[in-house]
Amino acid sequence: MADDSPKSQMFEQFAVVAKALGHGNRLELLEHLAQSEHAVEDLAALSGLSLANTSQHLQRLRRAGLVRARKSGTQVIYRLADDEILALVGVLRRVAERNLAEVDRLVSGYYDSRDKLEPVSRRELLRRIREGTVTVLDVRPKAEYLAGHVAGARNITPGELAERLDELNEGQEIVAYCRGAYCVFSFETVALLRDRGFNVRRLEDGFPEWKAAGLPVAVGATE
Repeated sequence: MADDSPKSQMFEQFAVVAKALGHGNRLELLEHLAQSEHAVEDLAALSGLSLANTSQHLQRLRRAGLVRARKSGTQVIYRLADDEILALVGVLRRVAERNLAEVDRLVSGYYDSRDKLEPVSRRELLRRIREGTVTVLDVRPKAEYLAGHVAGARNITPGELAERLDELNEGQEIVAYCRGAYCVFSFETVALLRDRGFNVRRLEDGFPEWKAAGLPVAVGATE
């Protein structure tokens, strides 16, 4: 096949996207942007990266068409280019789960030690919300909750949980969710609540997937 053939040129462009995804910090930045749009400074704080490093990663993602940027005063605000980015990262995760031994080791060593139960599907959670038979717990930081959350969910972060247990109904199952399938906040919440005697499970993934599926979402303080 000639190097300048249309097919070769297309594959080269696909590779631009693949190379942009080929860094753990950039994948983490995409996870944060899947919650809501963020300024560069906020993303640096959330990811624990320097401002310069965060900006470089975002520029790489932008050149690959994975994120968009706008100016707001002196700040640059980033967002995902579209919901297909979330689907793309989801496929990457599932392929890694099936084929990488290190992923299996991490799941067995950290995540399974905190929660081995089958998570709740989005369809099941929606049904139970409509029936009023479940308490939905958003365990992300408050700013992410305010930007958008599962309709009817209450916001209690892991750091607040011990002091707010009396707000939870011990007689009703709790479903906790976070940023995504492997967000540690939901696993830590499940482990803590089970230790306290609560009936609790996790949502199968996180808020971005719930929103992308077109399921009911609320914005602002609705508790």
